Amino acid sequence: MGDLPNAVIKRLIAKHGGGLRVSGSAIDKAVEAAEEFIAKLAREAQASAVADKRKTVMDHDIDKARTKLQSPY
Repeated sequence: MGDLPNAVIKRLIAKHGGGLRVSGSAIDKAVEAAEEFIAKLAREAQASAVADKRKTVMDHDIDKARTKLQSPY
């Protein structure tokens, strides 16, 4: 993986993390986790589009995938 810029994740953590500093290794772990989530989201959204016989992932496919991934069941 490694496509997501560390600076983006660092900025998001700083924005939502209460102003604490973040170590480089923690940023690396957060980037890895974000990339894994986005990959799962993409796979679920793509499956939704294919199930609806479309070649384009639409916003509702992303919404459906987010709901499914956030569901405990």
